[in-house]
Amino acid sequence: MSSVTDVPITPEADPTGDAKRVRTALVASLVGTTIEWYDFFLYATAASLVFNHAFFPDQSSLVGTMLSFATFAVGFVVRPIGGFVFGHVGDRIGRKKTLALTMVLMGGATALMGVLPTAAQIGVLAPILLLLLRIVQGFALGGEWAGAILLAVEHSPPRRRGFAGSIPQVGLALGLALGTGVFALLQIALPDDAFESYGWRIAFLISIVLVVFGLVVRWKATETPAFEKVRDDDDRAAVPLREVFRPPALRNTVLGLLSRWGEGAAFNTWGVFAISYATGTLHLERVPVLIAVTVAALLMAVLLPVSGLLADRFGARTVYASGIAAYAVAVFPVFALFNTGSLTAYTLGMLVVFGVIHAWFYGAQGTLYASLYPARVRYTGLSTVYQLSGVYASGVTPLILTALIAAANQSPWLACSYLVATAVVSVVATLLLRPKALTEI
Repeated sequence: MSSVTDVPITPEADPTGDAKRVRTALVASLVGTTIEWYDFFLYATAASLVFNHAFFPDQSSLVGTMLSFATFAVGFVVRPIGGFVFGHVGDRIGRKKTLALTMVLMGGATALMGVLPTAAQIGVLAPILLLLLRIVQGFALGGEWAGAILLAVEHSPPRRRGFAGSIPQVGLALGLALGTGVFALLQIALPDDAFESYGWRIAFLISIVLVVFGLVVRWKATETPAFEKVRDDDDRAAVPLREVFRPPALRNTVLGLLSRWGEGAAFNTWGVFAISYATGTLHLERVPVLIAVTVAALLMAVLLPVSGLLADRFGARTVYASGIAAYAVAVFPVFALFNTGSLTAYTLGMLVVFGVIHAWFYGAQGTLYASLYPARVRYTGLSTVYQLSGVYASGVTPLILTALIAAANQSPWLACSYLVATAVVSVVATLLLRPKALTEI
């Protein structure tokens, strides 16, 4: 059976590759994305549990949570800018150097959050500084995802690119699990007042150690064969972003942006909003909720490579579209489980929709999007599709769901309808992508 991933993404890429070189690239991409997603989504967990009263204490519970999620969303608004900048750098000077720079910026911003004074200490300056650091986080992450995917995919042989593209995706699940897990451990180990005072800061300061480790691992990786060929042939695009938004790449860009809507909304529903919903609306205990999300994220991490193997067998487009469709079917039943108020039902719902279904389509996404563009503009293309869509697909999702549930008098069904609509758009857009439009032959 022919598949998107059966065809080499670039004719210039090494079809077999050195085994050690490939392994090093996969490990570097996994470690790096784990650390960067830990930093980015650590903020999301803190926004759900701490920042609403640490940095917006004079607001009502609803308004404080909305403001906290608004600063969370700002990171997604800035990510396209980072994607454009680092995409250009990655297509001009290489994947490896660009990834090292994004990691330093992300880790520095996260560590500074760990020592940031609260509103009680410095007043209105606190949320302003928090917002500025969140902007730096979003800018750095804008260049991370595409580079990590390319480090893995462009090093791998053609018939293993689905699996290779799923490995950096594992970093997202591990980063989320690590962030929520650390928060849960700190709340178990510390009294509530100690956690609220200084305990949450420990999770942010851990980033310093993680970033140093990540830089060491990532620097051992070599530049990708695809970029080396582009560089040696002097085929680098003068302005990659311009090519991404011109024919023939324009069609792939538009459909790619739409195809990601459901995935972005899904992740920030289950990985971010569901924490606030469980603790604020359902009044479940914070630590068990964090543990449930952590376990679901770990299950996702285990299953993501399976999605990659399926992409190698059936094609990344087929795996991605079918997984998004399954997510659409699951939304209403999962919220029905949540609304029973049972921690067991909540955990079961998270395991199914986040641990299994999200892994189903997310593991194939990186390879699918890597097949949209030629090597000379691929870093910019991937960054554009993933990060620009993040503004409406990811960053504003917690805000939208919170507002829809409030408008429906705490009923989740209007919010569920919105999530299903995003999935329908994604499935249609994904199916409109054709293998010949996704690959260079």
